[in-house]
Amino acid sequence: MDGTLVIDALKLVGYGLSTIGPGLGIGIACYGCCVATARQPELQGRLFTNFIIGAALAEALGLIGFVLTFIV
Repeated sequence: MDGTLVIDALKLVGYGLSTIGPGLGIGIACYGCCVATARQPELQGRLFTNFIIGAALAEALGLIGFVLTFIV
């Protein structure tokens, strides 16, 4: 087996593992937003705004992992 093929395959495995973090982050954020909205419906707008910001930050981690896959 060629060494570069193994390294390329390990990069893809690493990227696959790095997507677990953003997936969990967005899932936990969505859960928290749903629970908080159910408890205090009058704060829905503020909660949704905070959820979108948190989801964007968590998704940025996935994109950083994707870019690092090609850089390293």
